[in-house]
Amino acid sequence: MQVLGIVDIVYKGVNVPVEKGAEIRPGGVKNTAVTVGRKTGYAQEIQGSLVTGTTDLIKGQSWRALFTSGEGELQVRCDTGQTFIIPDAFYSGDIPTITGGEGGKIKLQWEGSEPEEIIE
Repeated sequence: MQVLGIVDIVYKGVNVPVEKGAEIRPGGVKNTAVTVGRKTGYAQEIQGSLVTGTTDLIKGQSWRALFTSGEGELQVRCDTGQTFIIPDAFYSGDIPTITGGEGGKIKLQWEGSEPEEIIE
């Protein structure tokens, strides 16, 4: 039985190689507790998607190209056959720091609407 191991991130058509530990929190409708008198009910609200990953700075690569402004399609491809496509993703993290001596680690973060999930 295969379980998730490798995650590929493609943003605006550019493959962003990420280290082990990349994460996606798919967005969508979530229930939020609402207390009314002595009872608790719920109200629905939308929670956006969140994708994080760490890449390395390689020779000849533009650091700035990793976190462009505006929005575009972001794909999170899993080696278990799932692909999450967020059509309106945007870079939402701080301007990333480059960590020397460790491959130039750069932490990246994107957000967007609920993804479409495709299963191969």
